[in-house]
Amino acid sequence: MNKDIALILAKLKKTKLFSLDTVAPILVGILVLYAWEIGVQITETPVYLLPRPSVIFQALIKDWQILFPALIITLKITVVAFIIAAISGLMIAVLMSQSKWIEKSLYPYAIVLQTTPIVAIAPLIIIWFKDYTFGALVTCAWIVAFFPIISNTTFGLNSLDPNLRDLFILYKASRWQTLWYLRLPSALPYFLSGLRISGGLSLIGAVVAEFVAGTGGTDSGIAYQMLIAGYNLQIPRMFAALFLVTILGILIFTVLSKISDWVLGEWHEGSVKRDS
Repeated sequence: MNKDIALILAKLKKTKLFSLDTVAPILVGILVLYAWEIGVQITETPVYLLPRPSVIFQALIKDWQILFPALIITLKITVVAFIIAAISGLMIAVLMSQSKWIEKSLYPYAIVLQTTPIVAIAPLIIIWFKDYTFGALVTCAWIVAFFPIISNTTFGLNSLDPNLRDLFILYKASRWQTLWYLRLPSALPYFLSGLRISGGLSLIGAVVAEFVAGTGGTDSGIAYQMLIAGYNLQIPRMFAALFLVTILGILIFTVLSKISDWVLGEWHEGSVKRDS
């Protein structure tokens, strides 16, 4: 019997269910929710100002059939924008790494897109796309998401080990061989880091674009449900929708982090976990 218990505990330890990385955030979250619940009860704060977590959870269960399909639509916009941002960002970064003239010509425009508030240009983009609202929302999310990939990947492509670069020059490697065997492997950690940032920004861009578009009907995303709930003073539903968006953002970052760790393995110093 004791051996069976020890075996179960060993398996749980391997799965890291009880590791500090897992337990600490859960405990902090429980304490915050408990303090929130008690604080609202003590202060008798009205529901239309700040609902209790228990009320938000009830609204989440009650309106699940409305909120979940809307969340899936927002997820589709996020995923499509993220994939386009990853591919276009990588291609532009590779192009800029081939020539300083190209980099100096294109990089300022990437900065312009990054620094331009998406809420200012989203209405114009929606007008341009006319009845194709999905494409307009994807474009807005792409604008927000693609700059970190360009910036990180370009930096990685230009951050070469001088010794390895001289070695490739010594063996008269072609530009293509240098790109494929030296620049891209060197830039891989930076590219994956950009993906982790871009994943969350894709979701933010999708939600902001949905707020600006204000489209309803069966193709409305989670942001539209938040707008309608706010207009109707259904604050628990609005918080429930916000909770779903938050969970989705955490899941996106976690998945991308796991993919990054899996791709890099143990060959890159940044992915190797060390005990403090």
